[in-house]
Amino acid sequence: MEKVELKPGIFWVGVVDWSIRDFHGYITPRGSTYNSYLIMDDDITLIDGVKLNHADTQIKRVSRYVDMTKIKNIIVNHIEPDHSGSLGHLAKLCPNATFYITDKGKKGLARFFDIEGWDMKVVKTGDTLKIGKRTLAFVETPMIHWPDSMMTFAKEDKVLFSQDGFGQHLASAQRFDDEFTQCSSWAELEDAVWDYYANILMPFGTLIKRKIDELGTLGVAPEMIAPVHGIIWRKEPEWVLNKYMEMAQGKTDERVVVIYDTMWYSTEKIAHAVVEGLREEKMDVRVMSLKANPTSVAMKEFWRARGCLLGSPTLNNHLLPSVGKFLTSLKGLRPKNRIIGAFGSYGWAGGAVKQLIEACDAMGLETVDPGYQFNYRASSVDEEEAFKYGRSFALKVREYHKQF
Repeated sequence: MEKVELKPGIFWVGVVDWSIRDFHGYITPRGSTYNSYLIMDDDITLIDGVKLNHADTQIKRVSRYVDMTKIKNIIVNHIEPDHSGSLGHLAKLCPNATFYITDKGKKGLARFFDIEGWDMKVVKTGDTLKIGKRTLAFVETPMIHWPDSMMTFAKEDKVLFSQDGFGQHLASAQRFDDEFTQCSSWAELEDAVWDYYANILMPFGTLIKRKIDELGTLGVAPEMIAPVHGIIWRKEPEWVLNKYMEMAQGKTDERVVVIYDTMWYSTEKIAHAVVEGLREEKMDVRVMSLKANPTSVAMKEFWRARGCLLGSPTLNNHLLPSVGKFLTSLKGLRPKNRIIGAFGSYGWAGGAVKQLIEACDAMGLETVDPGYQFNYRASSVDEEEAFKYGRSFALKVREYHKQF
């Protein structure tokens, strides 16, 4: 196993999960990592566990550096099972360790493990832990993205261990941003950041803005950001901080994404006509067929665009299930500052287009009512009307975008 050193005496002891493709319904085509970190100091400190089925790998990595009975502190930044799964093993292998965790973290962890006998110390924002030549400072980050969450800052090394914040679901042979971009590309890394934020952190923009400001107030100015998923920000920590602030503020491109599904290709035919109308107005556009793209990929493109056109045929007076699934995910992510239109075909009775508009109205999104619908197979006249609808929607998006 390779040795990965972040700063002198600080090591990555995590796991690369090359094969994971589903993360509680969020498709992860790039795989992921579960990052854990070991600090060698007077009081040897381990930060975060890993997913249970990868516990052996974490234990092997840690054991390369230290006899695990000598670990004095285990920091639990987040209790979600992909990071706390190995803690039961660690509690047995590190009998002299004290666990540092938030109050809500301790209460939540008791629902996953029998923590009777574990030495646990509850910490809050402003608390510090001296481990030798280093001082660790704790910052609570509730609802980014669970109630228990916190971050840990190694003051002297200026490394922020940021739990899920600033992460990506990205398995790679490289551990650091500068290494990854040399072997792959900056565009792929940035896309992974967008993807992660859109599908996990979208609802928490207000909290994220507040917490980034609080980090500055507390004097947390990281030279390196080490999340629990993906690469470590060694070269561009300031970039990802700024990107998160932009995303939290709802900044996005003047762009339209067309997200749709189709039964007998009538709705798809109209989707193509709508796209041509958008292009006629020089509007940047992305097209996401839900037959060809999972919900999480469509969600990323939704988040990157100011406008969205949703398309669905009517099935049994309702939306096509795949479109309904997308709307359910979208509702949970609580998007803001987007403008929505809708289109679709119907047979003997409509319903889907109306439901799309009503659902987005209920989310507090700007909508263009009544949308565009047509009967059975699209005629040339229908295509012309859809083309006009696309042009009209592009103009509305351009005007709406000026507010931001």
